[in-house]
Amino acid sequence: MRILILTHRTPFPQNGGYPIVVGNTIQGLLNLGHEVTLLSLTDRTVGRYRERDGLLDQITYIEHQIDTRVSMMQAVSHLFTSGTHQIDKYYNAGFEKIIQKTLVDSRFDIIQLEGIFVTPYLNLIRKNSNAKVIFRAHNIEHQVWQKLAQQKNDPFKKWYLNLLARRIKKYELGTLNLFDGIMVFTEQDKQSLLSFGTRIPITVIPIGVDLSLYQPDLNKTDFSSLFFLGSLNWLPNREGIEWFMDNFHKEFTVGTLKAKFYVAGHNIPEEFDDYEALGKVFIHGEVDDALEFVNSKAIMIVPLLSGGGMRVKIIEGMAMQKCIISTSLGAEGINVSHGENIIIANNLDEFHKALKHCTTDEYYCREIGLNARKLIEKEHDIDYIIPQLIDFYETVL
Repeated sequence: MRILILTHRTPFPQNGGYPIVVGNTIQGLLNLGHEVTLLSLTDRTVGRYRERDGLLDQITYIEHQIDTRVSMMQAVSHLFTSGTHQIDKYYNAGFEKIIQKTLVDSRFDIIQLEGIFVTPYLNLIRKNSNAKVIFRAHNIEHQVWQKLAQQKNDPFKKWYLNLLARRIKKYELGTLNLFDGIMVFTEQDKQSLLSFGTRIPITVIPIGVDLSLYQPDLNKTDFSSLFFLGSLNWLPNREGIEWFMDNFHKEFTVGTLKAKFYVAGHNIPEEFDDYEALGKVFIHGEVDDALEFVNSKAIMIVPLLSGGGMRVKIIEGMAMQKCIISTSLGAEGINVSHGENIIIANNLDEFHKALKHCTTDEYYCREIGLNARKLIEKEHDIDYIIPQLIDFYETVL
């Protein structure tokens, strides 16, 4: 098959959830002999990747820079319009021309839209191609904003986030039946989309990872060390780690938790430096080798309070045999069992109990991590996932 993939951000380097999902999908398709073209928007305000990814030598790739920043004046003006600027800001006339030329020059069997932010180009695609269009919902976007609003106590912030959620929902539901098929990561998301009136084929295809890249070495792991790894320009991540820090920072610095805590990821705000505590709490920012960082720590924290879809970082952490403490929402869609291959904690008391247990019982942590790896080998190996993707393509062709 000849497959065209559209993304709203470059998947290079593959160091975040969205890039990893896209990159693994492309590699899996290539491994099965399919031809892939990738067109990506990239935010000019974000640093470019430093090393050329080997995947680029195997595909046709074009990226187009845009500026997605929104000024304060623009944000205020959006309050008096009915548009969805969170999505509209990804429309770009230059990128549209690139898509049109690509469609005129080449014939594709499948065109895959990776998330809601590239759906503004659907009409253009329909006018210039007879390919079947597949939409992969990385989450149900309006539900992310609804859950963010629920966590806010400030009346204005709650009102504003609910306003955004309503507008995104209207847009999102208006697109559901415009594709030829929809893929989601979780059964929960499938049921939600069906309840919204989806009539086209929809399937659940979990996140897959290349297990050859995940080689845990317990001899290099500092037992009882805890870590958080994630991009903080995604609001649910920032909300979650701020909640965790606000409630447990003192436990690490002057309390009873005798463990070190590390925070790493993209776009960590400067104010997070205030959380630093010599020898106890470390704010790393972006790390050069994420898997090496993960391997060196013992316990992964996923304090997600809002969001949706399946968390790539949990899949990666489980593949690296980490003992993971997560909210139920963070582990959504993954076939986990509390106390067997993950620890579920949904409130302060449950988190505190889990932290105390995990930082004092190395054998328990290793058993959780070993069982987590077994689950990923069974259900999330990319060689098991990609054939499911191909089967779905064939049902809509």
